[in-house]
Amino acid sequence: MANIKSAKKRIKVISKKTLRNKMIKSQVKTAMKKVIVAVNAGDKEVASTALKNATSVIDRAYIKGIFHKNAVARKKSSLTKLVNSL
Repeated sequence: MANIKSAKKRIKVISKKTLRNKMIKSQVKTAMKKVIVAVNAGDKEVASTALKNATSVIDRAYIKGIFHKNAVARKKSSLTKLVNSL
């Protein structure tokens, strides 16, 4: 455990940021799963709206620094390929 005041503060700040990052990553995974479920069901309209939502969530995660730009591009590309395959 830290003894210095600034080190104690950093522990608090890091735990808050870690929680925020976990929440955002969970939102991304949920949005991606909705697209995959819609594609597996064969529903093109629902899949396209879910893709639009997932793209938005993924972009927001990139802006907040959660994901690297290449990881974001890979996620969006794979989802788009899935929806276009319908």
